[in-house]
Order: sequence, then C-alpha cells, then structure tokens
Amino acid sequence: MSADEPHRSRTDDQWGDDDLPVIPDIAVATSVGLIERPPLLAEAMGDDGVHEEGTSLWKGAFQRLVRNPSAIIGAVIVAGFVLIAVFAPVLAPYEPAGSQWISQITPSTLPPFSPEHPLGLDPFGSDLLTQLIFGARQSLIIGVVSTVLGLIGGAILGGLAGAFGGWVDVLVMRLVDILLSIPSLLLAVSVAAVMGRQPLAIMVAIAAAQVPIFARLLRGSMLSESRKDYVLASWSLGLRRRTITMGHVLPNSLGPVLVQATLSLATAIIEVAALSYLGLGDPDPAVAEWGRMLVKAQERLQSAPHLTLFPGICIAVTALGFTLLGEALREALDPKSRR
Repeated sequence: MSADEPHRSRTDDQWGDDDLPVIPDIAVATSVGLIERPPLLAEAMGDDGVHEEGTSLWKGAFQRLVRNPSAIIGAVIVAGFVLIAVFAPVLAPYEPAGSQWISQITPSTLPPFSPEHPLGLDPFGSDLLTQLIFGARQSLIIGVVSTVLGLIGGAILGGLAGAFGGWVDVLVMRLVDILLSIPSLLLAVSVAAVMGRQPLAIMVAIAAAQVPIFARLLRGSMLSESRKDYVLASWSLGLRRRTITMGHVLPNSLGPVLVQATLSLATAIIEVAALSYLGLGDPDPAVAEWGRMLVKAQERLQSAPHLTLFPGICIAVTALGFTLLGEALREALDPKSRR
C-alpha cells in the first residue's frame, strides 16, 4: 500500500491463510519444549519432574521413588532389617537362647551393660543383642511367608470374582465380607488357637486375616481395568476372555496389590509379635522372637525397662520402614494419591 492511497481496513473474507496468526497447540508445544507448561496446569496434571514420554509405568515409578525422601528412608530401614535377618549367625556375638550367664542373674537385679554384652542380659541369662538379631530373622520369615500366602489366597478369590463376575462375583464377595466382618487379630488368634502352637499356625493365621483384603483390592482393580478402552478394543477384535483377562487385565491390575503387600508386611510383623505375646507363638525356647521377649520382660518392667524398650523399638522401626516404603510406592504408581 502506497503512502498516497487512503487507509482501508480488510474485511474477514479478505484475510488470506498466510496472514492469520499461528497459534501452536499447547499440548504439542509443551511436549516438544517450545513453551513451558503453565505452573497451574503442571500442578493439575501431576508434573513432578519425571518426563514419562516413552517411559513404562514401573520405570516412572522407580524414578519417583528415588526422588522421594520417605521412600529412601523406608528402603534403608527395610534393607537393614533384611540384612540383619539374613546374616544373623554372622552378626550375632553368641548363640541364641544361650543360658551360660544364668549364674549372674538374681531375682531382683540384672548385670549392667558391658563390652561383652552391649545391651545386657535377659532374665534367662541370654545375650539381649543376640536375641534381638535372631528375632529379626524369625519376624522376617513369618512375615514374608504369611504375606505371600495371603497374597496367593486373595489373588485367587479376587481373580475369580473380577474375571467371571455374575454369581461367582457375588458368592466370592459374600465370603470376603464375612471374613472382613471379623477383626483381623481375632481371626488370627482363632486360627492359631485351632492349629496349635507352631510356626505354621502363625503363618496361616496371619495369612487368613490378609486374604479378604487382597481379594477385594484385586477384584476392584480388575473391574476398573476391564472398563478401559484397550479392553473394549480387545473384545472388538474377537479375543477370548481368557486371553484378555490373563494377558491384559490381570497384569495391569497387580500394581495396587503389590503396594498393599508391602504395607501388609508391616502389619504381619506386628501381628507376629502380638500372637507371641499372647502365648500362641513357637513354644521352642531356643527360637528368639520379639513378641516373646516382651512377655519375658514383664516381670522386670520396673527394675529393667530396657528389656521391653529394645524389642519394642525393633518392632516399631521395622513396621515404620515397610509403611514408608509402601506409601511411597503407592504414590509413585497412583497419580491420584500424589501430594
């Protein structure tokens, strides 16, 4: 337009495609790094600094775990507990339940701490540090086995209910509701009392209390997955129910169940100590166990409170480690639970 021509405004039909401003797509622009994601949008979408383009679910969860202080603390506690339990014969200074120092025990006093016995002796003349170390092994074995048994039983019931639905779902869930109506500790005590005082009874008792929790969780997760688009696409392609359930729905439903298994380990360790405290633990006096140590220390609670303090700290710290790790794993796998 020359300077001599009068100024004329263009109408809408006079604008060409080249004259229109280019407005980039926000999703595309942010993904390729042209523009930064707005802070409010990043917070709403759960952007925690982990870029998930081309990242698998478990790899992304691991990246979040290593950035989570709670997960690191929990992992350190759990790793220390496992190492102590595995290498108990190497770490313990003496044999468990050894009573060679029974002559130093009097009805009213215990020997003071010494370099040979850093935590002192228990009322039966055994080294307290040795008992604590071997007690970690017993708690780990019973806790892991009982949780695995509960996971297997719950996975079978929850898998049947989530895969078949209908009357199978109704029947299984009514059984689960009956089990859930009984307090977990009361159910464990009942099973242990029926089976007798043996390690297997404790494992089965704790597992029986965990079965309905795993069953309901897996069933709900499978029902949620079965409504997603990829499952509907599999049905439309003519895939069989068994292929869809075992190859797609079930593997994608195990994340919350594995998180619950980590949290259940903390509960199992506490219940092991509770059952032993109630007199339903292993009757063999040579087997060190934290709950039994609490029972033995009751008579000397006023004169030697450290006999209950040290086992109680071991139980609390171990349960805390599994709880921190389980909660961090839940946040890493479930975007809805992130803070």
